[in-house]
Amino acid sequence: MNDGLASQTRIDPERCQWVASRAERVQAEMRKVFIGDPGIVEALLVTLLARGHVLVEGVPGVAKTTLAKGFAGVLNCSFRRIQFTPDLLPSDITGTYVLDMRSNEFQLRPGPLFAQVVLGDEINRAPAKTQSALLEAMQESQVTIEGTTQPLPQPFLVLATQNPVEQEGVYLLPEAQLDRFLMKLALGYPGFEDEMEVLRTHDRQPEEVRPVLEPEEVLQMARLCDEVHLAEELKGYILRLVRYSRNHKQVLLGNSPRAAISLMRSAKARSLLHGRDYVLPDDIRQVAAPILAHRVILKPEAELHGLRGEDVVKAALREVPYDQS
Repeated sequence: MNDGLASQTRIDPERCQWVASRAERVQAEMRKVFIGDPGIVEALLVTLLARGHVLVEGVPGVAKTTLAKGFAGVLNCSFRRIQFTPDLLPSDITGTYVLDMRSNEFQLRPGPLFAQVVLGDEINRAPAKTQSALLEAMQESQVTIEGTTQPLPQPFLVLATQNPVEQEGVYLLPEAQLDRFLMKLALGYPGFEDEMEVLRTHDRQPEEVRPVLEPEEVLQMARLCDEVHLAEELKGYILRLVRYSRNHKQVLLGNSPRAAISLMRSAKARSLLHGRDYVLPDDIRQVAAPILAHRVILKPEAELHGLRGEDVVKAALREVPYDQS
């Protein structure tokens, strides 16, 4: 199987190894500031190279802001944080035109969306109008300010957070916006040893992360992902996983074609981060749950019985073969 998947390689092996070595260095630098599951950092790298955005769900105090700020630091990218509140207006995040008294002309005062890594803290506290402005930025990499379209800096990554337990004063994200997030990650409490390390190092001056990549190198890596080979049988495997959710008896709305495209792009990104220019079935399996689960809408009776989108994806991974030979 591996020989067949690797038979149509198109990327210089040295370039693949360069990407893999940079990914390892990013992980090493992130360990200076983020104590937790290294799979979270790899998921952020996959999202970045797949040109997507990520929704992180976790209770307060589990280092979501530290994660985002450190990630921007290792990429040498500009970073801005938006604290979403119910009274936040679209212009508060996109920016506005103000009159320059010296030139007697209106000048753009850019909002916090004009950064390469944007942390949207507690996104579910933002009203619908503000969420829709963020939606345009995520989907089109641009914002419209008073009828004028402005491109956003590249690479552009939105890392949004939400509290899974608080329900007062929040606006649930509509399915259309959830679908725009490439991945949804759960950032839970750290393990015992990790939390012990947090206590040991709390009183020390935190280490500064050093840039491992430059923004232009990130864009080069993203373009390389487009050249990663995906065998026809694995494209079929992706479609069978997606269509499984559509035919599930307890699912009201299954995964869309956008979910299939997201899974394909993410599998390519993961394979490149591991030094390969061809996708293996394991690349698809490893990224399937955070990409597909949040796009599954269950029937009310299924939710009452405790079924989750993650359970549907796990069942698909168990029951759907990667080939039909």
